[in-house]
Amino acid sequence: MSDKAEWVAPEGSWASSEGNRRSMLANRGRDTKPEKAIRSLVHAAGLRYRVSARPVAAVRRSADLVFGPTKVAVFVDGCFWHKCPEHFTVPRRNNEFWMNKIDGNVRRDRETDRLLEAEGWAVLRFWEHEAPEDCSGVIVETVRGRRNAARTPGNAVQ
Repeated sequence: MSDKAEWVAPEGSWASSEGNRRSMLANRGRDTKPEKAIRSLVHAAGLRYRVSARPVAAVRRSADLVFGPTKVAVFVDGCFWHKCPEHFTVPRRNNEFWMNKIDGNVRRDRETDRLLEAEGWAVLRFWEHEAPEDCSGVIVETVRGRRNAARTPGNAVQ
């Protein structure tokens, strides 16, 4: 494409520029660097989990890490996509489109939390910018705590 030709978005595209479109298409839905760093540390601590799985089959939502026996669901949220209070910046182009999408993501996150908690799950959410060591420490502590609680007679968590 020459520098003089004006870029035109493909029909139905949300992209405001060719560079923006390439960037957005390159975003990953799973196996991001923050997720992989956290998973590595949790695995090194001896815990096993499912990746990008539904904690509750009837709830059409996937968590980044799922600890089924102890009912712990972990989400590693991207600062842009989930509206991080520290790092989110309002998009300058296609503002209405992006704000509707991102606000919808936040609403769905809260609904997911409520649905999973109603089924007895512990929901842990971390931002992509948080230190993997801190996140993995909370995860390990939560999973082991729920595992130990399950060993107590009369406890419902398995």
